[in-house]
Amino acid sequence: MTTSATPATPPTPDRIVDIAIGYMGAKQLFAAARTGIFRALADGERDVTALAKATGVSEQMVRVLADAMNGLGLLERRDGRYRLAPDAAAYLGGDGELDLHPFLAFLNEISYGHWLQFDATVDATKPGELEMNEERWKAFMAGVMRYNALHAAMLARAFDFGPYRNLLDLGGLSPEFALHALRANPALTARFVFDPASTDSLNEALDAAGLADRATVEPAPTESARPGGEHDLVMVNHVIHRFTAEQNRAILAGARDAARPGATLLLLDFLLDDDDRQRSIDALHAGEYFVIDGTVVYPESEVTAWLEASGWRRREVIALPGSPRVVVAEAV
Repeated sequence: MTTSATPATPPTPDRIVDIAIGYMGAKQLFAAARTGIFRALADGERDVTALAKATGVSEQMVRVLADAMNGLGLLERRDGRYRLAPDAAAYLGGDGELDLHPFLAFLNEISYGHWLQFDATVDATKPGELEMNEERWKAFMAGVMRYNALHAAMLARAFDFGPYRNLLDLGGLSPEFALHALRANPALTARFVFDPASTDSLNEALDAAGLADRATVEPAPTESARPGGEHDLVMVNHVIHRFTAEQNRAILAGARDAARPGATLLLLDFLLDDDDRQRSIDALHAGEYFVIDGTVVYPESEVTAWLEASGWRRREVIALPGSPRVVVAEAV
């Protein structure tokens, strides 16, 4: 008796097409955010006519944008009326803990146009020309800092700051990581050793958060800082992609010299991995960072080697939603 094998399901082009047209969804997301469609739905559902009146956009374009956001899952639609999906309500409605509109504006106004140079970057292994003026710098910094705030919020959800008492934040771009830690643990104090250019904004952030009495600020160039001390928690957030391998080895050695034995290191950044399937957000940011200004997303294996050489032992890696990964290491 013979049996015929069930034929394998043939591959489909869906994934290729979805990736290839991804920029269409991104541009429509940026437009929906810029024109206020998400905020117009914060108080409840609306139809196309009401959305057009609320945003000042034509009904034709409101329908295009709202349907695109519905197709992507950010808006729900029933009987011709649209409402925010839960993630859109939390991060785009304007009433959530963290509003991502400045991040989307940065991607639209700065990043997207810069990616038009990506073919030249690939062919020459050189970053594009970052032509900036005062307004573009404002959009750049507002978007980058808001994205950092998202990373900080995700880290605070994933990591327990309760056991620690003495935090060193070394060389970061944003105070939000340490501010979340201080809010989570009233017994924690923080020491910021940041580039001198960040001093004023750092002090302003601490004052605004009402946490200046639990923190000290010590300006120092990140690549040469040697803070010393006996900290039980050290953060190195969004640092390593900005420096060379040699500089990073020195930075991590300086971090180890400031930590007592058994202390914990949190190293947050995008990283390339050696898994069978690369985490896509990290690899995409490898292109983003390099085309923007030539900075590098390093392989996780290389970072681990730097850690071991400087007296740290990797414990685990935490992948944060919509954010980088965090290498958690212990001082040996």
